[in-house]
This record gives sequence, C-alpha cells and structure tokens, in this order.
Amino acid sequence: MAARRRDTSSRRPPTSRSAPVAPTWPTGPVPVATGTVEVLPEPGRPRAATLLVNGVPSSFVDLDDPGLLDFEYMQQAGAVVEVVAARRPDLTVLHLGAGGCALARALAHRHPGARQLAVELDGDLARLARDWFDLPRAPQLRLRTGEARAELTRLADATYDVVVRDVFAGDRTPDHLTTLEFTREVRRVLRAGGVYVANCADRPPLALARTEVATLGAAFAHVGVVAEPAQLRGRRYGNLLLIGTDDPDLLDDPRLARTLRTLPVPARLLTGPESRTLAGATSPRHDPPPDLPPAAPLREPAGA
Repeated sequence: MAARRRDTSSRRPPTSRSAPVAPTWPTGPVPVATGTVEVLPEPGRPRAATLLVNGVPSSFVDLDDPGLLDFEYMQQAGAVVEVVAARRPDLTVLHLGAGGCALARALAHRHPGARQLAVELDGDLARLARDWFDLPRAPQLRLRTGEARAELTRLADATYDVVVRDVFAGDRTPDHLTTLEFTREVRRVLRAGGVYVANCADRPPLALARTEVATLGAAFAHVGVVAEPAQLRGRRYGNLLLIGTDDPDLLDDPRLARTLRTLPVPARLLTGPESRTLAGATSPRHDPPPDLPPAAPLREPAGA
C-alpha cells in the first residue's frame, strides 16, 4: 500500500476530438471477500481515480493515460523494470499482490510484448479491477486468485525476469512473505540475472526494512534500497523499495540512478556497502520452526 501520493489535481487531462465516456464507478465502498474497496475519482479528472482497499490507498489509475504511474514507489519500481526491459525484449513479470494493477497496466502499455501474471488474494477485487480499470487481457496480463506464497510455490523454475511483491494486510506486509525461505522461492522462479522488487512500508527506526535488506542479502548477490532521503534519515513513515538480483551490472546501470534522481520526488539508490550499512548487524528473518510432534507416551519397562 502507498503511504502517500503526490497531488496531481492540477494536471490537465489529455485532449481529444470527442469526449471519452465517463466510467461507471461505484459512489461508495463495495464489499469484497477481504473487506471493502472504493473508487475515489480525482477532482477535475472524472476518468482518473484512486482505489482504496479497506480505506487505504492502493492504486491510482488514469483511463486516459495507461502508462501513468503516480505513487512514488511505483515510479521507482517502473524505473527498475525499464532497465531490465532494455535488455530483455521478451519481458516476463510476476506481480505478487495486484490491487488495481496500476504497475502491470503501465508496463503493458510501455511494453506491449511483455507477459505478466498478477496474483491477488481477493478474487472479488481482481474481478472488479478488471471491470473498472480497462486492464489488458491475457496473454498480456493474466490474473490469478490465490495466496501469494502458495501460488509462488506452484510456478516453474526460471520463468520470470521480474518479481514484484506488493502485498499488504493493513499497513504491513505479512511476515511469511518477508522470510529467507520465501525469498529463495522468489529467486527460484527468476530467470538468470532477474530482479526481485519488494515494496516495504516502514517507520523509524526502519527495523523492518533493515531486516528485509539482511534477508535479501542472504539470498541474492546484490541488494539495493531506493528511498527518499528523509526516510533514510528516519524522519517519517513511508515506502522503501528493496531490490535483489544476481546481475552484477543492473544496480550500477547509470540509467537507473539517473531516473531515480529525476523523478518528481527524487530518490536515492543505496547499493553495496551502503545497503549493507543499512542492514547493519541485523539477521535475516526465517520461517518459524514447524510444530514439533507430540512426545510419545512413556512406556513401562518390560517385566515391571
């Protein structure tokens, strides 16, 4: 989930010869399997809206601008994917957590030949997002209902160039999607040199982000952290983008750092020693041990 979104109300809508049809979005919360969803139209832009999931901003979609990414962390994720796409014309992307599919929709617009799969726990939400936001159809974008980790384990090895994790329960990623065992499953489904991009929402003193960086460092050869300087100084709650890859060149690609610096809200990219310093002495997070079997009942010795 996005911690905040920059104001776009002053943006002028695209002009056209004929006025586009206004969408038939609901005017209030709609019940779904995991709670409620609501479409909040942008003032002055009736074909652009924020999707709220249980009252929390989840996605921003503009039907007249399918390539638009408005949330800062999605802009950052898009910058990472562009570096991968420049090297891989047959781009494949797995989204764990779909929401309104804003990132998947933008990538489909920018790279029509890409193949994407989005996994969403709430089947009602996935269906409504497809109906409301003019999402691309298969094979450009397939939607699958299921729990992210369970569906991940069913995927074949070396299938995707990019895996994006954007799963939240409230304002926090479920713990079982932050462990080393889960991260190794992500690495398994990545093609050689692929990249894992995880949205981590955290607050000072960034204990969760530090643990996740340590966890990624135990699974991947190279780890990057993208954040606004104020977040790195521990001044506020927000989204940090965590990157794991075995490609030695991806995080050093000058296009990535340049794009991040020139976003509407500039961000820093920490790699190498800087990302290790952020993790510090924090240990990777592991799955909890399985429940031990019950102890066998005591037996009387023979002949007692």
